[in-house]
Amino acid sequence: MYSKKLTYTVEEAKRKLEKYCAYQDRCHFEINAKLREMKMIPEACEQIVLHLMTHNFLNEERFAKSYARGKFRIKGWGKQRIKRELKHREISDYHIKVALLEIDDTMYIDKFWSLFDKKIETGKYDSLKAKKKLNDYFLRLGYEYDLIQQAMQKLNQ
Repeated sequence: MYSKKLTYTVEEAKRKLEKYCAYQDRCHFEINAKLREMKMIPEACEQIVLHLMTHNFLNEERFAKSYARGKFRIKGWGKQRIKRELKHREISDYHIKVALLEIDDTMYIDKFWSLFDKKIETGKYDSLKAKKKLNDYFLRLGYEYDLIQQAMQKLNQ
């Protein structure tokens, strides 16, 4: 059967993490988690991370931008959710701001309204409880409260 290797040399770990980063953009947080999983010593971790950065396998700004674009386009997440998830991955505030600029404002509003209209078609939102569920759904997706309230007012008309 398949078993995980227990120890890695620095070169083996570099090659393994190069493949890991080449497959998809990664952040320092994910790389450090992978290094802990591989049980690498701190000195080796620093050397490997430096290698990945100098050979452009690891780039926080590129990761943040692609993460924001992907989560917005594919999952329909709002800016608040994307920001929260990037903070969870220990991305700097500067990189988060740059990443959120990747999302066009008109596309953002259009995406929200298309999601809202799609959600409205699938259910009845007559009761206060149903409206609260709808409100909570969009808050979980990470859309701004003002935008959600604007949509809820439209629903009440």
